[in-house]
Amino acid sequence: MTPDASFSFFICFCIQLDPENTGYISTEKFRNLLQRHSSELDPHKLEVLLALADNNSDGKICYQDFVNLMSNKRSNSFRQAILQGNRRLCSKALLEETGLSLSQRLIRHVAYETLPREIDRKWYYDSYTCCPPPWFMIAITIVEVAFFLYNGVVLDRFVLQVTHPFYLKNSLLYHPQLRAQAWRYLTYIFMHAGIEHLGLNVVLQLLVGVPLEMVHGATRIGFVYIAGVIAGSLAVSIADMTAPVVGSSGGVYALISAHLANIVMWWLCVTYCFISLSVSFEFGRAVWLRFYPSAYPPCPHPSFVAHLGGVGVGITLGVVILRNYEQRLQDQSVWWIFVSMYMVFVLFAIFWNIFAYSLLDLKLPPLP
Repeated sequence: MTPDASFSFFICFCIQLDPENTGYISTEKFRNLLQRHSSELDPHKLEVLLALADNNSDGKICYQDFVNLMSNKRSNSFRQAILQGNRRLCSKALLEETGLSLSQRLIRHVAYETLPREIDRKWYYDSYTCCPPPWFMIAITIVEVAFFLYNGVVLDRFVLQVTHPFYLKNSLLYHPQLRAQAWRYLTYIFMHAGIEHLGLNVVLQLLVGVPLEMVHGATRIGFVYIAGVIAGSLAVSIADMTAPVVGSSGGVYALISAHLANIVMWWLCVTYCFISLSVSFEFGRAVWLRFYPSAYPPCPHPSFVAHLGGVGVGITLGVVILRNYEQRLQDQSVWWIFVSMYMVFVLFAIFWNIFAYSLLDLKLPPLP
C-alpha cells in the first residue's frame, strides 16, 4: 500500500473511532488499530505512533496529532509528546540496522550528520524521497564556478585574481564607492579572490550545504545562505568601510556556524576535523589577504568581515531553523525574536550607509 493510500485508510478508521467528533481517540482502541494494521505502516512511523500512544496517560490521543504525523506536519506540542514517549522506545538505533542498499545508507548517513535526535533521524529516513533534490546549493555552486571561469579567461589569471589591476572593475563585487548599487550586496558572491578561495568555498558549501538542504529543504537553507550573504556585505559596510567584498563566505559561514552550533548544543559526537581545519585555513587566508599590500592602492584587498556577518546569522536564525526540523517556524517565539534582530540590523546598516560615510568625512578609495 502506498503512503497516500495508507494515510487515507487510517484516517477512515480513526474517524470511525471518534463517532461523536470530539477530536480525541481512545488510546486503547488506537493501539489495537496499530497492532492489526502494523504491516501497512513504515516501521519507524509505527514506532513513533506507539510512542505517542504510550505517552498519553489520560487515555486519549488528539486526532489532529495523528493527522499531522501521517501528513508530515508535526506541531511543536506533538514533538514534545514524541520526545517524552521516546524514552520508552527500546528498538535498535537506525545506525544498527543492516541489509540497507547504497542509497538507504547514504540517507542514513545524512540523517546522522545533520539531525541530533534519533527519533528525527528515523522520521527523515522514512520520509525522504529525493523529490525535490537539493538543487539550490548545487545551482548556486555551478553559477559561482561559471563566473569564476569567465573572469579567469577575461583577466587571464586564475590564482589570486584579486591582484589583477582590472579586478575591481567588475560590476558584481561590492565596492564602498558604489554602495548605492544595491545588487552588489548580493552579487559579490559570484566573484572570488582566486581559485584557492573558490575551491574552499565550493567544497564547504557542498559538503555541509547539500546534506542540510536534503534534510531541511531548499527554502530554509536558501534563506540562511542568502541572509548570511547580505549580512556579510552589510557588516563590511559598517566595520571595514573602505574595503571591497568578494566571495560566498558569508553564506557558507552562516550554514557551517549554524550546523556546528546545533551539534554542540546537543552534544552530538560528529567528526568534523576536515571542516574545522578548512574553515580555519580559509578565514586565515582572508585575514592575510586583507592586510597584504594592495595591488590597486589606496583601495585595500577584500575584507574578511563578511565571514563574521555570516557567523552571526548562523548562530541566530540558522540554529533556530536547524533545531526545528519539520516544525512551523512561525510558531516559535525565538524565531520572531531573531528575525526582528536581523531586520533591525539591516535597517541600521541602511541608515549607516546613507548617513555615516558623510558624517565621518571618511576618505574612500577612488572608483575602480
